[in-house]
Amino acid sequence: MPAFPRPRPHPPGRLFSREPVQRILVLIPTYDERESIVRQVTSVRETCPQVDVLVVDDASPDGTGELADALAAGDEHVHVLHRAGKEGLGKAYLAGFAWALDAGYDTLVEMDADGSHRAEDLPALLAVAGEADLVIGSRWVAGGAIENWPPHRKFLSVGGNQYVRVLLGMPVMDATAGFRVYRAEALRHIGLGDVASQGYCFQVDLTWRIIRAGLRVLEVPITFVERDAGQSKMSRDIFVESLRNVTAWGMRYRYEQARGFASTRIPTGRSARH
Repeated sequence: MPAFPRPRPHPPGRLFSREPVQRILVLIPTYDERESIVRQVTSVRETCPQVDVLVVDDASPDGTGELADALAAGDEHVHVLHRAGKEGLGKAYLAGFAWALDAGYDTLVEMDADGSHRAEDLPALLAVAGEADLVIGSRWVAGGAIENWPPHRKFLSVGGNQYVRVLLGMPVMDATAGFRVYRAEALRHIGLGDVASQGYCFQVDLTWRIIRAGLRVLEVPITFVERDAGQSKMSRDIFVESLRNVTAWGMRYRYEQARGFASTRIPTGRSARH
């Protein structure tokens, strides 16, 4: 069950591209994920053999990059992008997006390396990828669930998403979710050159850009499982950045609305179900 009532539905946004999904790339950013990367990549490839995988490694000192190279050596559908150092989730994804767009992929998937995003949920997201510009694997729509999270983590996630919804007027239940599918043409359309957000704020930023562009967003219920290996990258700085940026965006948006510059209709899509 969702943690709070669904917002009032809005008219669906337009689809930027109605072309069928063909070339799919799963992007998995890593920093010190040696204990889980092999399991996660293997699970994705076994569950969805039609997809390619790109591991984006920020020069992990624990040897994650070398393990990813070994996976790539044994599977032509696995690739590795080595970066010079740790710069945060947002820059890792932006580098991966650039690589994917240059390589001609039409569908880009974000997944965590730690196993919290289950490969078995990926087919449900891909099944509706042709119906939306952004598909979010949501913990907070009907059918979504979280396993092994302490109460304070649930409180932060629920509260953060509610704050985003209220301040930005975005009828999305899980804007901070990191398990998602983008259509490549939608990313090209919204532009990524000035994206500077990091951490969970990166996910809110791109969701906000997609919605402001009038494109379609669907949420699909998933089960999020707390990592059983490695260390969480969540920090106070990430939380503060998200709070600061969302507040600034919300104030600017409401100023634009008051001056008649911003549309009061925020388009989204229905919530997909298994």
